[in-house]
Amino acid sequence: MRLLRDNGLTLVLLLLFLLSLGGQWLTGWKVANEDALRHGQAALSLASYAGSAEFLSALFENWESEFLQMSAYVLLTAVLIQRGSAESKDPDAPPRDADLALKANDPGTPGILRLGPFWRAIYAHSLGLALALLFVLTFVLHWTQSARAATEQAVEHGEPALSVFAYLGDAQLWFESFQNWQSEFLSTAVLVVLSIFLRQRESPESKPVTASHASTGP
Repeated sequence: MRLLRDNGLTLVLLLLFLLSLGGQWLTGWKVANEDALRHGQAALSLASYAGSAEFLSALFENWESEFLQMSAYVLLTAVLIQRGSAESKDPDAPPRDADLALKANDPGTPGILRLGPFWRAIYAHSLGLALALLFVLTFVLHWTQSARAATEQAVEHGEPALSVFAYLGDAQLWFESFQNWQSEFLSTAVLVVLSIFLRQRESPESKPVTASHASTGP
């Protein structure tokens, strides 16, 4: 079926996302209820757990780190080079996106490029901007839900709770973020370096199997 063939990568990734999300939801619910039982508290329903600060904070904490990784990767690869890597542009190749105004009328080009220099500039950076905005949005959601979870814990222990904005300076929030950010940057750096020497046949994230280690770009 052509629809499945042409969109297989997106469909499989979304299916894996949904399966992983469901796994996180169910196992997190089980852990939360085991913890509630130990403290003599009422168990949460599955639906109640989905709206809990504990679940939402963990969810957006992970999304935040992924969007940070992708936005940083898109922006850094636009200006920095790693010779020999499939994940880098070729430093010896001519600029790929020069003369956008001249190319705007070429067949098949997106119509927005013909709306003038402002829209060309926006569209020329739209991927990095979109990913950066998704990072900011998910960071805010992680921050506010983590603050909500901290408030609930403080109330349970009879302690004063921090305001949402005060929680922005709390070490717990940044511990949650940094523990994910460092792994994202490490995994990206490993991919950049390994793609110099290793290959994956037919993958656009790899150089051709027969390419030399010194060749740069996919």
